[in-house]
Amino acid sequence: MNMLIHAHSGLRYVVLGLLIASVFVAYSKWQSNDQGDSKLYLFAMIAAHTQLLIGLILFSMSPKVDFSMMGNALYRFFTVEHTIMMLIALVLITMGRVRAKKLTGADKHRTVLYFYSLGLIMILVAIPWPFRNLGAGWF
Repeated sequence: MNMLIHAHSGLRYVVLGLLIASVFVAYSKWQSNDQGDSKLYLFAMIAAHTQLLIGLILFSMSPKVDFSMMGNALYRFFTVEHTIMMLIALVLITMGRVRAKKLTGADKHRTVLYFYSLGLIMILVAIPWPFRNLGAGWF
């Protein structure tokens, strides 16, 4: 389980990097009215889905997930807040990719920009950063 926790913590930086890069590429292509697609959008979505799979495995095994301890901020965060916000972020990223595939030109990149940006914001809020005192480290 310790290996999964480190994989989940380390993969967060890959997901964040790909999402940030996707947002910048989408903005650039939207402004230049580029007609092409970017595989970066797909890679960001795949990384986010991989992170979700690892997270779901951890959710089922983690001692930090305990529905009977909702009064404790640590347990509530990992049981409810982190899980729900990450699921919403993943839905936004997936919706952005699916909708963008059906569009062409600047509309495609604008859609990715909006949905991936919202997903990125949700992820940044839901990560248990060390300064939030939730028992998680940088890696």
